[in-house]
Amino acid sequence: MLNWTATIWPIAAAAAVKSTVILAAAWLVALAMRKRSAASRHVVWTACAAALLALPLLSLSVPALRLKSAGLVLPGDPGLVFRTTAIARPAPSPGASAPAAKAAPAAAPGAPTDWRTVILLVWGAGAVVSGFQVLLACLALRRMSRAASPHPESSRAALLARSIGIHSPVRVLETPDRMPMTFGLLRPTVILPVSSSEWSESRRRIVLLHELAHVCRGDVATHWMARAALALNWWNPLAWTAWREFLKERERAADDLVLAAGAGQSEYAGHLLEVARTLQSPSPVAAAAIAMARPSQLEGRLLAILADGVNRRQPGRRAAWIAAAAAIALIAPLAAIRAQSTAAPAVPPEVDAAIKAATVQKNHDLLEQAAAKYETLRKYGEAQTLLEASLALREQQSGKQSSEYVEGLVNLGNLARKRGSMSESQKYYEQALALGDRPEAVPALINLGLDAYRAQNPSAAFDYLQRARNVARNGNDMGRAMTWMAFLKSLQPENAAEADALYRGAMSAEDANSAVQALTLEFYGRFLNNQDRSSEAEPIVARAAAIRKSLAGALSRHVLASETTFRVGGGVTAPSLLSKVEPQYSEDARASKIAGTVTLQVVIDTDGIAKEIQVIKSMGYGLDEKAVEAINLWTFKPGTMGGQPVPVQATIEVNFRLM
Repeated sequence: MLNWTATIWPIAAAAAVKSTVILAAAWLVALAMRKRSAASRHVVWTACAAALLALPLLSLSVPALRLKSAGLVLPGDPGLVFRTTAIARPAPSPGASAPAAKAAPAAAPGAPTDWRTVILLVWGAGAVVSGFQVLLACLALRRMSRAASPHPESSRAALLARSIGIHSPVRVLETPDRMPMTFGLLRPTVILPVSSSEWSESRRRIVLLHELAHVCRGDVATHWMARAALALNWWNPLAWTAWREFLKERERAADDLVLAAGAGQSEYAGHLLEVARTLQSPSPVAAAAIAMARPSQLEGRLLAILADGVNRRQPGRRAAWIAAAAAIALIAPLAAIRAQSTAAPAVPPEVDAAIKAATVQKNHDLLEQAAAKYETLRKYGEAQTLLEASLALREQQSGKQSSEYVEGLVNLGNLARKRGSMSESQKYYEQALALGDRPEAVPALINLGLDAYRAQNPSAAFDYLQRARNVARNGNDMGRAMTWMAFLKSLQPENAAEADALYRGAMSAEDANSAVQALTLEFYGRFLNNQDRSSEAEPIVARAAAIRKSLAGALSRHVLASETTFRVGGGVTAPSLLSKVEPQYSEDARASKIAGTVTLQVVIDTDGIAKEIQVIKSMGYGLDEKAVEAINLWTFKPGTMGGQPVPVQATIEVNFRLM
């Protein structure tokens, strides 16, 4: 998943859940107030819109709400072949490295898009479309107001405005026959049709009163606020229903204000019906303006106008804003309480217990063993907590200048690399190397050398690797450093003999059948092929493949529920993927720019775990092992025969892709 998705998804998921809760609460309050005035109910929907707009800001200031659904992964293919992709983004390769890369496999197909990314993109696209509609409406209103002329009733409108409590100026303009409407936040404007000059004096007064009622109530500002809340929550059916209720109660509240100003019920209903019948609905500008009559609301409004005994009380002008502020104040602690009740504790109890036990025993190895288990499960937060405690214990026992402290720093640097935080990794490595080149710092020197190579600085890379070889305390550390030194030398044809000698020296220093030996053999085999020495390369490559197959097989679970395994068909249903983790690139494959597909044959057992994992198509360079490590964390819904779970053979393709 992309980094921005990982950051935004918890916030968006929290806002989605909480917005639904707020909308449902607003419905309950509005239902309880069904005998109160329309203006009072409109205050409720205005406060709801304010709370919905405040949610994203609150989500940034409180712990993220972690939903169970956020950690799920889309089901995989229901057939026998499952696929996944790991992506690495190395720096561009130096121009001189082309010969060494000649034998690299082709890049894998494109990576599938994470479902959370798709949801966020669709969500964002809907919000943008809604915002674009408002922008177009504003532009249309601007053109309309520029083309309009002052209405002859402007002076009378000023008197009516003061009679209902409006003391700021209101523009009254006339345009071709459009529905009367109100717009403008800073400069309130009422639009009347040119044909209004032919209306009766009573109709002009009532229409002006209705539009001025919106200005008096501050409905343009609340309209924009509710529209923004709808844009953020366009996907939610409750939001659309709330929007319709907001519009309905707003118009009824304006009607009530007109009736309170002295208009007769029957007279007002007749004028409203005639305006709706004869004038064009302002659809191009409806997103940013308040029209007098919407056909979908007309019947309910007429019944409410003509009804006797209806509560038509108008709350104070500031009531909506006070209610909005109160809603935001209520939502802030609600957001915090919700998030705290679902957030995991800072230090899980088992991690805290391990730290206490290791501290009592003064044994940092216990912490590092526990950290390694969490790393395997990709629980890097717990692993880092344990390694930080181990570093503190090393400092307490041996001091900051000790080799033990250096090793603790390197462990933290290695973990940061696995999490993908290269800058944090380099910071730990630099702290370790500030205490001098020591055997414990060899992994740091090698990884910094690989970073320098990826940054197209081969001389700095060679220097780091040479320093690693000089202080290495075992054959494997020395061999890995020499292997990469040989690789760098092989980039220049004139240094081929020196590269050959370094490869041979590395092989003689390393433990047979180790991962480090396999890497050297893979590099050396590729070097020999590039030197047109394929007859020498063939046994070298075969030996590397045998080591990799053995290493990958050692990582697999081998105890099956039954000695008999099945293939799909003949009454045997296929297993389906329930959850997966993406594989990670090995440092050596990332640095040497290896891409391609590892194909595994597995048996998906009755417990939904992949077992008997065998490498059918190998990539080497540590990628086979990385593929198996990832598959070990996958879970499946087992295949069945006669309704009972059975072990089923399947194939898994793990794509490793460079970008």
